Amino acid sequence: MLLLWIVTFSLLGGVLSVLAASVLLLVPEGMRTRILAPLVSFAIGALLGAALLAILPHALADRSLAGTHSITLTVLLGLLGFFLLEKTVIWRHCHADECEAHGVDVEHAQTRAAGNLILIGDGIHNLVDGVLIAGAFLTDVHVGVVTAMAVIAHEIPQELGDFAILLHSGFSRGRALLYNVLSSLTTVVGGVVAYFFLSDAMAAVPYVLAVAASSFIYIAVADLIPGLHKRPEPAATIQQIALIVLGVAVIFFAHSTLH
Repeated sequence: MLLLWIVTFSLLGGVLSVLAASVLLLVPEGMRTRILAPLVSFAIGALLGAALLAILPHALADRSLAGTHSITLTVLLGLLGFFLLEKTVIWRHCHADECEAHGVDVEHAQTRAAGNLILIGDGIHNLVDGVLIAGAFLTDVHVGVVTAMAVIAHEIPQELGDFAILLHSGFSRGRALLYNVLSSLTTVVGGVVAYFFLSDAMAAVPYVLAVAASSFIYIAVADLIPGLHKRPEPAATIQQIALIVLGVAVIFFAHSTLH
């Protein structure tokens, strides 16, 4: 019965947040194109907020599982790893299309790589959410339900940002929804693994969280922020800052429901 609770609420925590955020796909294409740039700014704030205000503090919270230096080292190695991964994606894209080293196709490949990386990072994050939901249910059913509801609450704005990034990266609406749903199913995987192997899974959680945080930081700083500099006019800059702050604030207040 407890496993059924874990699977049910892990599924709700992953899929419901994706479906709630998928309202972006219902917007007509012309209007979606106009709001996509502001949503990318919001996504930057959501990614940085999730990484620095939610994921990393949780990874550093339990000193008995991992030391501070080992977690920050994991973040550093994660950043370097995602840099190499993106380089590989760009190289393969350019090799296939025979593009120049600094041509337009490199920029296109980098934008596309951001979509691929967000799926990897989101999958890792959802996996950890499943572990956390299972751990809460193994403590107390009521704690498990509250934790699952909180996961849904803080995942919705993040998934909204993810959809914006995937669409910005050239994914069709159907593929963006499909890949996000598949990524969300890793929440169930994390919940089931934690149920059967909780002690081993919990020991690995801080390092998995660190990798997820590094992916979100890398995408925001390396792939998305440079695109904002293409609109240096003051009005656009003010709008970008406001939306980044909004993204951070939404994640902060949504995540605060956990405490």
